[in-house]
Amino acid sequence: MLPRRTTKLPRAGAERKKKGGDADSFPVSLPRASMSALCDPAGVVGPPGSAPSPKPAAAPPALSSQELAQEIKAFLSGIDPVHGNKLTIKEHARCAILLLRSLPPARSAVLEHLRGVFDEYVCTYLLELENSEGRPSCVRSQGPNLDDVVQEVQAVLSEFVRMNPKAWAALVSAWSIDLMGQLSSKYAGRHGVPHASSLNELLQLWMSCKATRTLMEIYTQCLSSMIRTCPDACVDALLDTSVQHSPHFDWVVAHIGSSFPNTIINRVLSCGLKDFCMHGTASADLLLFPSTTAADKRVPKIASVVGILGHLASRHSESIKQELLSMFHGSLGLARDQQQKATVPFLLQLAVMSPTLLGTISVELVDSLKPGVLNQLHQHFASLPREDLENMVSIVVHLICQTSGGAYRTLQFLINTAMPASVITTPGLAVHDSVREACDRVIQLLLLNLQKLVYNRGTASLAEAPPRAVPFLDELKGHVQELCVETLRLERKRFLWQHQLLILLSVYCTPSCGSEALFHLLTLAKSQEELSLATQLHAVLSSCMSDLLPATVKKCVCQIHAGNLSEQHTAQLFQNLALIMQWEDEGPASMGHQLGQAVSLYLYDFGQLLLHGNPEVARAASLMLSVCPMPKAIQPAHLLFLIRSAAHHFFLVLCHKCPTGISYGSRLLCSLSGASPTASKAILQYLVEGALHPGNAELFGGVAKPPAVGTNASLEGARVSLLDINRRFMAAVNFSGSVWSVFHAGVIGRGLKPPHTPYQREPEEIAHNIQTFLSLMLRCCGGGRCSSESSQRLVAAVSPEAAKTVAVVLVESICPDVTNSELAWPPEEHTRNTVERDIQIGRYFRDNPLLFQLLNLVAAGRPALCYCSVLLRGLMATLMAHWEASRENDTVRSPWHLQASCALVACMGEGHLLPPVLSNMHEIFDQLAPFEVHLLLLSVWDYMRDNSPLPQKFTFDAATGLFFRDFSRDNDVGKYLCVLHSVLHKNIDRLGLLSGRFQT
Repeated sequence: MLPRRTTKLPRAGAERKKKGGDADSFPVSLPRASMSALCDPAGVVGPPGSAPSPKPAAAPPALSSQELAQEIKAFLSGIDPVHGNKLTIKEHARCAILLLRSLPPARSAVLEHLRGVFDEYVCTYLLELENSEGRPSCVRSQGPNLDDVVQEVQAVLSEFVRMNPKAWAALVSAWSIDLMGQLSSKYAGRHGVPHASSLNELLQLWMSCKATRTLMEIYTQCLSSMIRTCPDACVDALLDTSVQHSPHFDWVVAHIGSSFPNTIINRVLSCGLKDFCMHGTASADLLLFPSTTAADKRVPKIASVVGILGHLASRHSESIKQELLSMFHGSLGLARDQQQKATVPFLLQLAVMSPTLLGTISVELVDSLKPGVLNQLHQHFASLPREDLENMVSIVVHLICQTSGGAYRTLQFLINTAMPASVITTPGLAVHDSVREACDRVIQLLLLNLQKLVYNRGTASLAEAPPRAVPFLDELKGHVQELCVETLRLERKRFLWQHQLLILLSVYCTPSCGSEALFHLLTLAKSQEELSLATQLHAVLSSCMSDLLPATVKKCVCQIHAGNLSEQHTAQLFQNLALIMQWEDEGPASMGHQLGQAVSLYLYDFGQLLLHGNPEVARAASLMLSVCPMPKAIQPAHLLFLIRSAAHHFFLVLCHKCPTGISYGSRLLCSLSGASPTASKAILQYLVEGALHPGNAELFGGVAKPPAVGTNASLEGARVSLLDINRRFMAAVNFSGSVWSVFHAGVIGRGLKPPHTPYQREPEEIAHNIQTFLSLMLRCCGGGRCSSESSQRLVAAVSPEAAKTVAVVLVESICPDVTNSELAWPPEEHTRNTVERDIQIGRYFRDNPLLFQLLNLVAAGRPALCYCSVLLRGLMATLMAHWEASRENDTVRSPWHLQASCALVACMGEGHLLPPVLSNMHEIFDQLAPFEVHLLLLSVWDYMRDNSPLPQKFTFDAATGLFFRDFSRDNDVGKYLCVLHSVLHKNIDRLGLLSGRFQT
């Protein structure tokens, strides 16, 4: 027991005496320098390379030389020199603390001994943690509680650092940070210690341990004391320890970085750059590391720099970004020292080793590369050899391929710099030609490198790992539309680069990007030259994507249904699809043929756009569907909807006077009519019904339907009070003495309807519409063989079945209550029972002149006119009644009735319902009086009554392929000509030359 110790030290001595040789004492091995230091009690000689020994901040009562020698002996031997007992851990530690206070040159030996104290504390802490979790352990924690010792160590070191930071901060910080690294690595595999990847759990574990928390606080105090003077020593120690003990040391880096983010980021980069310069020159050979492992061997601290910045990037990415940008722009100054020259290679190496740092800085770095900065970069590297420049360009290309954030902006920067869209003439903004050439070279190498990465991905076998991702292309997946827009500008080499990039992107992201790129090109192309880019893209991708066109058409349908396309783009898409289907028709392998097959699968979806409110969209859809091949099988409901939409669209474009729309609509209906006989009948039905619809009647010279009175129109006088009216009425009329009372009950209706003046189209327009409609009807009736040059060719063009369909539709439209069985003609007296129906039929023919043309079409398809019997006799009855009641001297004064009579008789003759001698009588109607016309029509009625128009009376001629009627089998025609001959005899002076046409 030493006689002159403080009050705390005698207690330590008493503990030594009580316990004697403690088996838990921690063995100490001291370095030779520490031994020499302890042998110099005066403090003249310190550890090699150390600063002069500082005086203790608050020294205990001075020890004599004998007492100091005894303390040194006890510290070195671990035995109490008085009693000969082995010192406990606490006694030994307090002896070391006393020497640290009284003998500063012994600090290295003391700090080395304290490592064991902290190690013992950590080991005890982990054992207690395991026991507290209920897990059995072969080793039970029986060590002393070292909390007070750890607290004393912190108090002493903190006091030293506070009083003299220049002498103590660097030493203590290096000791504390290295000790934390050793403890983290030593106990990393211990049960209960989280894995290094679980950073939050690991940080929570070590910060809950008093020993490691104390070391962290000591280091934090040291760094705080030197942060304004020279923090590099602390940061260097942090980097060295991180290199040795990563990744178990990452929790220390994370905590310190969170406490001093700006300082750590700045100084870590600065120290890393210094170390980078020490291991080589600023040339590009520093960058050519075949792998990260090689880079770590060549530049030891750069891996630690990457790791520390990677930990800080999650919360302090903005600070890291600003520091990196500051380093980059600072290196471009005029005064270029060794570090300035190495800054850009250093930053490139950081980016190669850390994708996180690359993503942090890439976007802002590209934005900061203004023309002035680019020219500075050119001057900065102008002196490098060509080989070094090529190496650096290769590194830049590699980094671009690994760039994810801001990839599209980077691409546009390179393209705009290498080949600007417009010539830059503003002074000070133009870049050097060498800069443009460098960007051109980078783009070419980038495309070449991407091509290798993309096409080499398919060479790996299925058993190997999945293909390696290309972050640059992964980011560009979201910018396919922008790439297509830029490609379609067709500006010099720019569009070639971006078109090649679209191909690589489509192959890389098969099949989504391929169909998307083709979709956008088809949607945005406005000329054949632009559209050729879509065909070129398909030509390249078709070899590796068999379902490219079906996927593209499906995407078109989805985009249209989702409403993502504007009306202008939708119309342009349909026009381009139609152009390609017409453009390339070179066999089943051509794009046009394959595209037609793909479009035919979605006829129902595209057919809905025939009813689009925008005429341009509807017309473009009609064009596309008209050139699309019909599928072999289509659902009846879809086909019927398509036919109905096409018929509605046809009348719509006819109303709008659109020649191209009429052409497309007609072609579409003709194409649909060839799908099946049922489709042909449905088309004829919708066309006839549409032509007779009141809304379309005026297109063909008919009477338009008067506008309906709006239901929201207010009734005139609706606010008039009936009570007031009756009061005035009773006051005006005297009913006194009368038993009657008269009341005013209001006004029924609104009064007279305003006169309706229908819109009258020009006769030329009406004739054109009728000709267009009949031409379409003939093409649908006879498969496109229509011709109106002669009656014989017209008959040959009309199919009997199609004509029958038209006849049935006419009857159903005009007389829906009549069945097809009423073909026989009743006696003339029977018309008294059908007066109302006959008047309705006559009015229908009068309001719709197109009916006569349709009757002629039906007559051409013999014997289909027989099915219009009810219409013929209703119209004839109406005309006979008119001529019988007429008191005019000639028939010219009733022009419509004269024309209708002539057309009716001629039509019946064309349909072989009348023999030629009777059908020719219409030629003289305009020369006769009304009563004479009535007599002639009556004779026709008698003939029809005796010779009913039945289809059974027609015979098929195999030679001509037509049906004809043999009138010789009917009753004697001569008895029906008596009236005709009498009329001719009466008007022999005017009709004598025509008498030869009425001979049997």
